[in-house]
Amino acid sequence: MAEGLLIIRLVVGGLLFAHGTQKLFGWYGGYGLDGTGGFFESLGFRPGRQFAAVAGASEAGGGLLLALGLLTPLGAAMVIGTMIAAAVSVHAPHGLWSTNGGYELPLINGAAAAGLGFTGGGAWSIDNAANIPWTSGVGPGLLAILLALIAFGITNVRRRRVIESQPQAAYPPEAVPADPAMADEGAIEETDAARR
Repeated sequence: MAEGLLIIRLVVGGLLFAHGTQKLFGWYGGYGLDGTGGFFESLGFRPGRQFAAVAGASEAGGGLLLALGLLTPLGAAMVIGTMIAAAVSVHAPHGLWSTNGGYELPLINGAAAAGLGFTGGGAWSIDNAANIPWTSGVGPGLLAILLALIAFGITNVRRRRVIESQPQAAYPPEAVPADPAMADEGAIEETDAARR
C-alpha cells in the first residue's frame, strides 16, 4: 500500500505543483501572474492578480505537500478548494468531459487529494517519518474537505457579488438590423467579416 500512495502522491502532487508554478512564475508554458490574473478578472475574481497568486500558491503549495507527504491533510485541503473553484467557475458550463473543456480533471485531482486527506501520506512520507500526529483518518480527511469548502465558499460568494454588480448590456454588443432587407450591403459584409 505504501508504494501505491507514494506513486499517487508524486504524480498528482508533482503535476499540481507544476500547474501552480505556471500561474505564479509562468513556468512550463504558463502565463504567470499577469496573464493568469487577467483571465481571473474575466471570471469575476477581482483583483485578478491576487486571486491568481492565491490559486497558484494553493496548487503549488498543496501539490508539494502532497508529493512530500508532509501535513498531507492540509495539502489536500489546498488542492480540493482550488479544484472546486476551477470546476465551478471555469469548467462546469462545459459538462463533465475534459475534451469539451469540462470539469473531469479538476474532479480527478480533487478526489485524489481528498482520498489522500483520509489515507495520509503512507509509510513513505515525511508525516510518517517525523511521526506527525493527526495526518490520516476520518477526522483529518473530513477537516480537509470542510476547510476546502469554506475557502471555496468565501471566494465564490465574493466572485458572485462582483459578477452581479456588473451592469448588463441592454442590447446585443453588435449592431443587428431590425429588418435585414433594409440593411445596407456594406454593413452586412462588415458584420460577417467581424464574426469570422
